[in-house]
Amino acid sequence: MRLGVLDVGSNTVHLLAVDAHPGARPLPAHSHKAELRLAELLDEDGAIGDDGVDRLIDTITGALQAAEDKGCEEVLAFATSAVREATNADAVLARVKEETGVALTVLSGEEEARLTFLAARRWFGWSAGKLLVLDIGGGSLEIAYGMDEEPDAAVSLPLGAGRLTAGMLPGDPPDTHDVKALRRHVRAQIARVVGEFSRLGKPDHIVATSKTFKQLARITGAARSAEGLYVQRELSRKSLEEWVPKLAAMTVEQRAGLPGVSEGRARQILAGALVAEGAMDLFGADELEICPWALREGVILRRLDHLPAD
Repeated sequence: MRLGVLDVGSNTVHLLAVDAHPGARPLPAHSHKAELRLAELLDEDGAIGDDGVDRLIDTITGALQAAEDKGCEEVLAFATSAVREATNADAVLARVKEETGVALTVLSGEEEARLTFLAARRWFGWSAGKLLVLDIGGGSLEIAYGMDEEPDAAVSLPLGAGRLTAGMLPGDPPDTHDVKALRRHVRAQIARVVGEFSRLGKPDHIVATSKTFKQLARITGAARSAEGLYVQRELSRKSLEEWVPKLAAMTVEQRAGLPGVSEGRARQILAGALVAEGAMDLFGADELEICPWALREGVILRRLDHLPAD
């Protein structure tokens, strides 16, 4: 069957259409996305303004049309931190339902972490042993750890690249004091949860998902996306630490010229790098491997698990 997953994230609204059935890996058939950066559209009261909601509805409408055009039999629609934490979330969800017919499922941060962990586990398999999975989104950082398909620990922290950029890095390039303040903030937030994971033992494999980690890996020398999913891509802490001050000194326009960095994400990549650096340091990760699958694939896999076998 052809499934569509509509991910209303903090950075993008992304429809992924896949051909899938129980017992087989989902095969991407079509991708349709638009950058809204909802995490940066919240007003001073934490609400998504009317203009942002209008744009969200227009984008969802376009994604639904694309899903229909591509023959999706079912669309799994969900929203993450930007909608989840908006002070007017209920009103936004009601308008989306009224004007598009889509009832968005709002995932909790822990659910995000658990579904992303499932995707990473299925990608790497049981031989990877105990997995520590890191995922930097636009609004939050998800961390999960475990031996099975359900993690033993899963947390979500308000350390998304879009959120931090909008709230703590106003300059272009940012002021040195702001960068230092953000680094302290990130490390303090992550340090609060490190003990919870450390008690569970040392992971056998540390992996990262999300566009932010993929772009950081590409900047530091990993293979291009055009070389395929099955090329191993890694990010070392040493390389990342060398790049953080370079990113901090660049303007948004200069960052957009880096390999693998899209124009829409160029402003956020420094904040994402500081979160990645802090997480790798505090969890003692000298190197991590990039996982091609993330939250959307986790949602698909969970849905397939509940389909009857042919």
